[in-house]
Amino acid sequence: MLKGISHVVSPELLKTLAEMGHGDEIVISDAHFPAHTFNERVMRADGVGADRLLAGIIPLLELDAYATPVVMMAPVPGDELDPDVERRYRAALGYEGEIERVERFAFYERAKRAYAVVVSGETAKYGNVILKKGVTPIM
Repeated sequence: MLKGISHVVSPELLKTLAEMGHGDEIVISDAHFPAHTFNERVMRADGVGADRLLAGIIPLLELDAYATPVVMMAPVPGDELDPDVERRYRAALGYEGEIERVERFAFYERAKRAYAVVVSGETAKYGNVILKKGVTPIM
């Protein structure tokens, strides 16, 4: 383990976050997401809720300032979202900006182009989120 890095961030995930460039996207999926169907770079975080994973990632990843950096899956027509899911994710990210909602199959297409997918232990319906990496400020 390293100081200042959450224990929910695995060495593989840490390496992946470091490899990503500006504009690259990472999917933090729920436990039901067909990750291996859509992406070859898949990591698992079984038993870890997506909000805990987001809270571990956000100190390490600058969100894109030039595009909407947080994307979530829209509900299928006739279905409803649990507003607690977005509330938990916003709190974990410390994010009050716009969240883009995309239709399920459009979300899948975006997951195909994502740099990687992390399958969390999240069981909430529509618990999938995409983060777009921004430019990391020089310290």
